[in-house]
Amino acid sequence: MKLMTLLRGFHAVARAGSITGGARLAGVSQPTLSAQLAELERHFQVELFYRRGRRVAITPLGMALRERTHRLFELEAEALGLLSANASTLTGELRIAAVGPYNVMRLLAGFRAEHPHLQVQVATGDSALVMARVLDFAADLGLVVEQPSDPLLEAQPQRRQPLWLLAPTGHALASRPMVQLADLAGELFVVRDTGSTTQRVFEAALAQAGVAIRVALRVGSREAVREAVAQGLGLGIVADIGYVPGPGLVGIPFAEPHMATHAHLIWLASRRDARLIRSFAAYARRATAAQR
Repeated sequence: MKLMTLLRGFHAVARAGSITGGARLAGVSQPTLSAQLAELERHFQVELFYRRGRRVAITPLGMALRERTHRLFELEAEALGLLSANASTLTGELRIAAVGPYNVMRLLAGFRAEHPHLQVQVATGDSALVMARVLDFAADLGLVVEQPSDPLLEAQPQRRQPLWLLAPTGHALASRPMVQLADLAGELFVVRDTGSTTQRVFEAALAQAGVAIRVALRVGSREAVREAVAQGLGLGIVADIGYVPGPGLVGIPFAEPHMATHAHLIWLASRRDARLIRSFAAYARRATAAQR
């Protein structure tokens, strides 16, 4: 079991290309992952990564091992799926990675009511991180807000999510029932990191409309956007499902109908027959159809 833990740590770093990224994928601290890598290399007296300050580069031996650990964890997932498929009730643990708590918690509330003995683990991040966790076998399912292009992944459309403008209560746009992109010219914004699909959709719409904004602050989560807007640091963008009313800010829909992201449930194509994945995907389809 200890060796499997060390191999998982190695595989996460090899997938991410850095110890920092690998720690995020593996769900452990950076010092813990660094210690795991050092122990694996020391035990077998090998060099799996070249160290260049805080950066790492995989060695030829590391590349060969990465191919084998990918097959190893793929087979492990298949074996677990085979065992789960023959259980009379859904038990064990379902691991889900999601772009935020809003979509996934609504689904989990109903699914857990149908399967009360199931344990659920939820990790959050942007769409890029969610897809990486699914590809790395660190999550069984992912909920993202874009159609994945990786051929290893399968996707099930869930919900169209219109974008809303977040404005401080004292802002000139705060009293409007609806806004247009042209209204945003020259305005100061709190924006998301480049891994955010919501941010990419917003920037593409601005470019298409020929509208330029000013960036006051760049943050890593929609929660940080919300708090910054409430403190008057600028305007923000969020999907309608992620808008949480509160003191200091208001949410305003856009007039442009193309201002939206699209939620997708994703999983590895090689694991489509795993019982937990099939069951949750079927429930998500029913829940989405009921909302239309």
